[in-house]
Amino acid sequence: MSKYQIILSNIIITTTIVAAFFYLSNGNSFIADKENVNEIRIDTIVIQSKESIQNSIYESRETIITKTVKNVSPAVVGISVKEVRQYQYNSPFNNHPFWRKFFGSRIYNKEISGLGSGAIISSDGYILTNDHVAGTADEITVTLSNGKHYIAERIGTDLTSDICLIKIDETNLPYIPLGNSDEILIGEWVVALGNPFGLFDVSDKPTVTVGVISASGMNLSPVDHRYYIDMLQTDASINQGNSGGPLVNSMGELIGMNTLIWTAQGSSGNVGVGFAIPSNKLNKVIGELKENGFFERNYWTGLRIHSIDEGIANYYKLPDTRGVIITDVIPNSPASAAKLEPGDIIRKIEDFDIDNYETLKGVLQNYKTGEKISITILRGNVSYIKQMVLEKRESR
Repeated sequence: MSKYQIILSNIIITTTIVAAFFYLSNGNSFIADKENVNEIRIDTIVIQSKESIQNSIYESRETIITKTVKNVSPAVVGISVKEVRQYQYNSPFNNHPFWRKFFGSRIYNKEISGLGSGAIISSDGYILTNDHVAGTADEITVTLSNGKHYIAERIGTDLTSDICLIKIDETNLPYIPLGNSDEILIGEWVVALGNPFGLFDVSDKPTVTVGVISASGMNLSPVDHRYYIDMLQTDASINQGNSGGPLVNSMGELIGMNTLIWTAQGSSGNVGVGFAIPSNKLNKVIGELKENGFFERNYWTGLRIHSIDEGIANYYKLPDTRGVIITDVIPNSPASAAKLEPGDIIRKIEDFDIDNYETLKGVLQNYKTGEKISITILRGNVSYIKQMVLEKRESR
């Protein structure tokens, strides 16, 4: 027998003796303890397995969307407004000269209430919403997700772009950073948050809907002197009260402000077509509202234009009716300085395609006094790019 075999044999014998000693000294208690240990280990394994399964299920439910909602929800606010409007009551006696002095027309005030949504965009209390939500309000109340209420100050508003900036007196607030709307992907997931039908006040939490970016660069018809150019389209459900709320991407960046919905005839509810103002436009207007309280558009062009119809398109041998034709250029105007001429067809301004007169008028609202814009024209069969400065309109 080798040395190693002898050592191994001694270890086995020693182990056997020790085990027998414990068995003889404790009787059946060794078996009982062993059974208890097994029971404890089995219970522990069962508990650990249950926790593991629960964690696994939770992790599978937690997606980039749910994480985004959790992160941005504290920065979404509910907005309620009050506005006193004057109305005129015309008495049926108003046409009678005698009774008119007793029962003629009367002016009376009426308080109008409204609801909307907003997004905190900086830790010191700046909040973004729509002009049609808070632009003319006499009192603006903001409700945070922690249940606190604040009276907000209107910093500035712009009816034309439907953008309003308000502020509450608070610091260290959660906020949503503005993203780059030029980097949006058609079909990417987005989340719309807000206060539809005033439901924010029920639980102090925003309502969440999820969808995708359906389209970008959408030019809509003006509504009440508000121009909606280069809008984002989404199928995330947007309803009454969602106006002013944020549209965020999966990274938690604000890429748009929910503003309009497309409604079916005879319905005021959502049909899966909503529109948001893109963040890059928001950013530009916000800067002006912070600095001046308004967006300066007191400029002129010196252009007289007309939409293109089939007759004009045929005469100029155009491939389609898109664009506008310049009918006159006022001397010593920004247009004349840019070397624009009657008969030129305007096809684009900067990166915006010009479809007709309304589109051109809406696109120009994106620029402020003093800005230089690039105008793509068709003169004969040749395309040119002209630079025009939007000079301040002088009083005459």
